[in-house]
Amino acid sequence: MSNDDQYGGTGQTRTRLPDSPADPYGPTRRTPRATRSLVTVVGVVVLLIAAIAFANQAPDTPSTQSNKPPTTTSTAPTGTDPVSDKAAGIPKGFAHDEQGAQSAAANFAVALGSDAMFKKNTRHTLVDGIYAPDVAGRLKGPQDEAYSADFLAKLGLDANGNPPQGSTFVTRTVPIGTRVETYSPAGAKVSVWYTGLIGMSGAKSTDPVRTLWKTWTFELSWISGDWKVVDDTQQDGPAPVPGDVPVSTSDDMSKAIKEFGGFIYAR
Repeated sequence: MSNDDQYGGTGQTRTRLPDSPADPYGPTRRTPRATRSLVTVVGVVVLLIAAIAFANQAPDTPSTQSNKPPTTTSTAPTGTDPVSDKAAGIPKGFAHDEQGAQSAAANFAVALGSDAMFKKNTRHTLVDGIYAPDVAGRLKGPQDEAYSADFLAKLGLDANGNPPQGSTFVTRTVPIGTRVETYSPAGAKVSVWYTGLIGMSGAKSTDPVRTLWKTWTFELSWISGDWKVVDDTQQDGPAPVPGDVPVSTSDDMSKAIKEFGGFIYAR
């Protein structure tokens, strides 16, 4: 498996197999807000927070949503290509402007929402490639402690982040749109509204794949010719009314995760 596959959303892990032929995928689950208590552990496992909520089956809580109306072109793709290159599968070379900051934030959300976060080596690669060097150096230790064998076991994974043969561990972030909160050539604050998937797909899984809706806000700095994360937080929503599309079987879900790759996101 290539690194590009891992961080673009096509990387796979495998997990416990659902009890019934058709998985009773539950309602949108809650992921609690990532804390900002220390810059040194900024965004420590924002995805971990999401996964912990999934493992503990915490109830949903209301979220604060912006009342600012979108512009008429807010849903239209604009701008130039988002990146010129990749490093270890992580997009790099974002433009030094507002659009570049938005593209960086969207792609960082995708990478940090991948299954690579559940394995030590690939998690360290992501953190080193996405966060500012001083922040990355302080994140990895607390993250390794957070992704303990006990925590991974709650998700059906072994101590190395691998599920049992015959199941697929699903975790993916899909950006819907981005919003610039603040911008200067030295730094930017960008919010990414996204939907996500997390759960286990397999014949005997008791934790079916579920959807979530969150807003992930990144504080970015322009460092050594590219955007890097110095802080990040999440909040619930905005979330739409659930649709009436029939729930897919575990086989269909596992097949889709393997066959449909992720994207490099541009504003």
